[in-house]
Parts: sequence; C-alpha cells; structure tokens
Amino acid sequence: MVSEPLISATILFALIVLGEIISYLTKARVPMLLTAMVSYLLLTWAGVLPEKILDNAILPSLGAIVIGPVIMHMGTMMPLHILKSQWKAVVISVFGIIGSTTLILVFVTLMFDFRTAASGVGPIAGGIVALLITVEKLQDLGLANLIVLPAIVQALQGVIGMPLSAILMKRYSRYYLKNREHDKNVATISDKDKTKKENIFNKNPLLQNNVIRLFIMFFLASLAFIIGSVTGIHYTLLSLLFGVIGLKIGLFEEKEMQHNQSFTIMMVTIILIVIGSMGGIKPQDLWAYLPAILSILIIGTIGILIGGYVGAKLIGWRPTKALPVALTALYGFPGDFILCEEVSRSVTDDKDEREDVFNELLSPMIIGGFTTVTVASVILTSILMNFI
Repeated sequence: MVSEPLISATILFALIVLGEIISYLTKARVPMLLTAMVSYLLLTWAGVLPEKILDNAILPSLGAIVIGPVIMHMGTMMPLHILKSQWKAVVISVFGIIGSTTLILVFVTLMFDFRTAASGVGPIAGGIVALLITVEKLQDLGLANLIVLPAIVQALQGVIGMPLSAILMKRYSRYYLKNREHDKNVATISDKDKTKKENIFNKNPLLQNNVIRLFIMFFLASLAFIIGSVTGIHYTLLSLLFGVIGLKIGLFEEKEMQHNQSFTIMMVTIILIVIGSMGGIKPQDLWAYLPAILSILIIGTIGILIGGYVGAKLIGWRPTKALPVALTALYGFPGDFILCEEVSRSVTDDKDEREDVFNELLSPMIIGGFTTVTVASVILTSILMNFI
C-alpha cells in the first residue's frame, strides 16, 4: 500500500506539515525543514518508512526539474536596485567561507589528517555540487571509504545551521521592526515601477495566461542550463539573473510564481529532495565517522561565525544580520527562503510588518546562499581536492 505514489507522497507531505506546525508552535525556534529531515531519518532507521518511499512518491523527480524556475522566481522577488546594494552580503559570505576553511584545515588536520579535513571543507562551505566534486575526487584516488564522511556532513550541516540562523534572524528582525525608518520617496518609486509593469502586462494579454507564463519560466531555465553547460557558470545563477532581468523589463511580475499559482507545489517537491538527502545515511556509518563529522561541523560552524563577524565589523552590519548570511553555507536554498518566511511570520502578527521583515531578510540571505553554495564553495572544492 505504501508503495502507491499517492500514499507515499501524502506520508512525506505529512512530515512537512508536522514541521510547519512545530515551527509555528515554537515561533520558528525549530525550523520546519529541520523537523522534516530528522523525522524522515529516524522513521527510516526505525523501519516505519520504507527506504524507497521517495522513489515511490515520484514528486522528488519533479523537484529536480523545478529548481531552475523556482530560483528564477526568487529573482522576481529582488528588484535590480536592491540587488545592487547586496555586495555586502557577498563580502560576509566570503569571509564566512574563509573562516570555516581555515579552521577546518588547521584543526581537523591536526586531529585526524589532511584528507579528512579536505573532504569536509567542500560540503561545509557549500551544497550538492561541492559534494559531488569531493566524491568524484575521492573515487579517483581510491578513497571510497571516505565518501560517507562528506555525504553525512552535507546531510547534517543544516541541523546546526538552521536553528542557529533562526535565533539570530529573530533577534535582528525585532531590532529592525523597532528601528526601521519609512522612506516615502522609495515607496513612491516602487509604486511607479509597479504601475509600469502592470501596463506592460495589460498590453500583452497572452502574458496573463498562467500556462504561458509558466512555460516562459521553464524555457528560460532550460536556456540557463544550456548556457551553463557551455560556459561553466552554474545554471541556478543564470536562472536568478533571468528572473531579475525579467522583472526589470516587465516580462515577469513581482513574485511571479505566486501570480501563476504554482509556487507552493514546486517548493514542496524541492523540500522533498532536501529531505531525501538524509536517506543514504545508515546508523553504523554515522557512528563510525562521528568524531570526524562532529569536529568538522562544530569547527566549521565556529569558523563561519568568526569570519562572518569579522566581515560584519568591516562593512558595518549588525552581527545578528550578518551571521545568518554567512551561515547560509550550511543549508543554502530552499532553507534560506523558508527561514525568511518562518521568522517574518513569528516576530509579528501585522501583515505589513511581516512583509517588511521578509523583504529585509530575503535579499541578503539569497545572495549569501548563492555566493557560498553555488559559487565560492565549488571553486574552493575544485582547487582544494587537487592537493589530496
């Protein structure tokens, strides 16, 4: 019965709902994604959930397809004038990676060896691409026994990063709500831009069709993938850029996927991919490499915090704003987006204030996540693994 796609998908969906409920009850102290991931892992270990439940559900396969369009949607949430001001988020992210890499290479090498340290640097600094580079290099060197280490680090790093980020983001959000200043001129400009975009859409009735608008996003995401395969630029970065440009020229509306009513189901499928990353972890693997894994996670996190704090002091950001941006290295997308939603929901009941907090948090978090997970970590891993 559980092998039926509908039932499998419903069970996995229930884990996400459980996470949402706990996040709401704890006011985002326990992030939804953390609850869903840990619940999936424990239920799989206990034999309650079959190991192939993700394959049966089919939805994760869809999740792999929609990442590009969803990230393009992120671009439609960040107007160009806001992105131009986010160079500070890039600085914070880079300082965080420098901090984690330095501490891991020094202390983990002293505690274990350089191979163990180098195997953990990529995953702790970034996402799945960095992990794949690490795994491929270890296989080439005949060090298949070490592959489980970066895989588990990759899967578990969000367990530390998300709760820590949520605490810091909530503190900053309260500070922001108390000290924010309303700039009427900016609001007026925003209203003019909105009117201009609405006029462009009114002149093109076909663009009001949700199916056509969704097709445009998939077409551009496919184009980003093709360009990325030729240039070496990760397609998610290009998808983000297409979203920003599309918003600027009026091809997309702000928060495009919410207009074509496709965002929720796409986010669910992507969340299932993230949950599935826990599926290959066995209790015996976790136990065998536990000392090295804990060392990499703890030392790496401390390094990110130190680097992010130094960066915050240099550029003049409050640490409670800067450190979550640096910590995006531990979870990236969609964790950064989900945390922004959960935190903005938890700090105020006023709808306008929620939107203000969400907008204040989103741009630096998304840019920080792309800097670490998609760009810097891949470059770092590609270089570092050559020294093993």
